[in-house]
Amino acid sequence: MSASVLTAVAWPYANGPRHIGHVSGFGVPSDVFSRYMRMSGHRVLMVSGTDEHGTPIQVQAEKEGLTARELADKYNRVIAGDLQGLGLSYDLFTRTTTGNHYQVVQDLFSALWKNGYVVPKTEMGAISPSTGRTLPDRYIEGTCPICGYEGARGDQCDNCGNQLDPSELINPRSKINGETPKFVETEHLFLDLSAFIDSLGSWMGTRSDWRPNVLKFSQNLIKDLRPRAITRDLDWGVPIPLDGWSDQPMKRFYVWFDAVIGYLSASVEWARRTGDPDAWKEFWTGDAQGYYFMGKDNIVFHSLIWPSLLLGQNGAGDKGGEPGRFGTLNLPTEVVSSEYLTMSGSKFSTSRGTVIYVGDFLKEFGPDALRYFISVAGPENQDTDFTWEEFVRRTNFELANEWGNLVNRSISMAHKNVGAIPKATALTPADHELLAQSKAAFDTVGAHLRRSRFKQASGEAMRVISLANKYLSDQEPWKLKDDLDRRDSVLHTALQVVQDANTLMTPFLPHSAQKVHEALGGTGVWAAQPEMTEVDDLDIPDRSYPVLTGDYAGEQAKWESTPLEVGRPLQKPSPLFTKLDAKLGEVGPEWAPIVTE
Repeated sequence: MSASVLTAVAWPYANGPRHIGHVSGFGVPSDVFSRYMRMSGHRVLMVSGTDEHGTPIQVQAEKEGLTARELADKYNRVIAGDLQGLGLSYDLFTRTTTGNHYQVVQDLFSALWKNGYVVPKTEMGAISPSTGRTLPDRYIEGTCPICGYEGARGDQCDNCGNQLDPSELINPRSKINGETPKFVETEHLFLDLSAFIDSLGSWMGTRSDWRPNVLKFSQNLIKDLRPRAITRDLDWGVPIPLDGWSDQPMKRFYVWFDAVIGYLSASVEWARRTGDPDAWKEFWTGDAQGYYFMGKDNIVFHSLIWPSLLLGQNGAGDKGGEPGRFGTLNLPTEVVSSEYLTMSGSKFSTSRGTVIYVGDFLKEFGPDALRYFISVAGPENQDTDFTWEEFVRRTNFELANEWGNLVNRSISMAHKNVGAIPKATALTPADHELLAQSKAAFDTVGAHLRRSRFKQASGEAMRVISLANKYLSDQEPWKLKDDLDRRDSVLHTALQVVQDANTLMTPFLPHSAQKVHEALGGTGVWAAQPEMTEVDDLDIPDRSYPVLTGDYAGEQAKWESTPLEVGRPLQKPSPLFTKLDAKLGEVGPEWAPIVTE
């Protein structure tokens, strides 16, 4: 029985264009998964948007001579355009500066407050001496007081995983300008994470099938959870709907708090825009499943903090309580975290110039080559180094030589000799064996995709393609001029496997899959693409913004082997993938960063 599936995709921060390291974590994996689930008959809601609050937006806005809203508007369009170009099939890609988002955040907070999971507390806040502005925890670095790691952040240490406060760091410094922060006493609201230790632990104990890097890391942190600030001293963010706080212009929700709630607010916005305000509930309650995609630096927020917010809203934390406005919401089915895509062993970094922007990559190579590389060679389970040499090798030998060559020569021979899908007469054991392998791959590849094992899934699909290439080389249909029935049977068998393989590759290569579908004589949409639409804010007058959305529920590709229609006219195919110059693997494009070992 098909289930309703929420694909919750990490929110890219709107202080600049995104690079390929970003989309290797949240973008491509979530779309491959969502496309497969739709093809398998599931109702899918894939949501996200740009994360637009917080001090870093203000800092970048000052650098560019813009207001915070102008900067958010600018990069919201840039990021949405890049993700559209990559073919990410969002049902709604929105933003966190909408009236709808503000209301959902405030309503969820109100439930947490009513149930006793938010407490006021005085702490030492970090201030920039030169600007007087609050420094976000993640913009403060220093030495971890627990493990001694020198690159610890003000909110957590990525080396030992422990939650930190900026004032605890040894030799703290601002990542913005290197100055030593000034710490002043200030009152904030805290999420009492210690009140979820038992309920989180019980729930986490049921998550045995998560990726080991997520599960073990999260389980090790539960017992040490402590209250964490959800407000900050700044004027760019969601207002706090609480007496004594709502009238303070320099008190706003901390950006991490409102961003994780975006999964829910985007779902609510999507429902409102469909004309059925309650449609979101199908994906958040009952038997619905929720899969969250992000890079490993966001694991804590999705495996511990967001579940805590949901438990608190549900009245299901250690203190009990009553469900808030949204009723009882499902906790994540799985947190699908990728490791880092690196370059010469270092994280992609805009500040260090070690960065390949998505937009530049798409202009040069198109979307499917990048999607394939991330799927087959990306940082699924461990940090993975991106090299131009490996990208060129994968593109030339796997996409062009293996897959592209199979498509081209199979359809070309049938088009030249028959002009249409030929009829198969008596099939030989070799024919039956290849067809059996092709059909069996649907179960194998599908099982891997359901578990977000993209490398294994793409590898199995490519195995079928390799078998088909070997089959053609062995059968040599171009030599069967005196046995046309056998020639046509071989070509029919090869084309059937091309169609099967195209279905198997569709989640990875949706753009080229459409071309193969048409080359096989198919009509209509095979793999729908997202569309960018300008919409009016549902709650704030005279404000509009672009969203990504799409119609993915029509007559499109299904996850099954469909028999070919004999006699269907064929088009002469054009090359599916263009081979790249081998020299590119040595130096990369002119615009690519120069990285020394």
